[in-house]
Amino acid sequence: MNNTEIQNLIKELIERTTVPVKEIVVSQDGSKTTWFSVEVGQPHFFLGRNGEALFALNHLIKKMIEAKVVIQNENSQTENSNLSILVDINGFQKKRIENIHAIAHMMAERARYFKSNIEIDPMSAFDRRIVHEFLAEAGDLKTESTGEGLSRRVVIKYLGPI
Repeated sequence: MNNTEIQNLIKELIERTTVPVKEIVVSQDGSKTTWFSVEVGQPHFFLGRNGEALFALNHLIKKMIEAKVVIQNENSQTENSNLSILVDINGFQKKRIENIHAIAHMMAERARYFKSNIEIDPMSAFDRRIVHEFLAEAGDLKTESTGEGLSRRVVIKYLGPI
């Protein structure tokens, strides 16, 4: 599926909830993620309860796209690259990711200063992935996820100078 088809799918799905879509802007995050930034007049329907409905919308859209891509691949026998999309409503996801980056940076600096391992509070799998990706380039640090279930967290391990 191309970006225009995905954009139309997102718009149709959101408008079926009776929330009118003002605008959808498509942007690339490096070469990894395609962002679909949606502006709506009533964001509280998606952002209430800490964005639970927005996460459900993202999951639903990804599953719908995967299903369509599988059908297209069966018909045309083409390979699908790993599609990574993220739907954001009124900048909620961007702000959230920026906050996670700030926490990861602060904890990384703490690990460097104290030259020890630092545990971050429990996070969802999506949030942990953001921390791992953010600190992946740090040569003197290593990140690992530990724990199980709702208490799973990221541990930032200090490795020392390069």
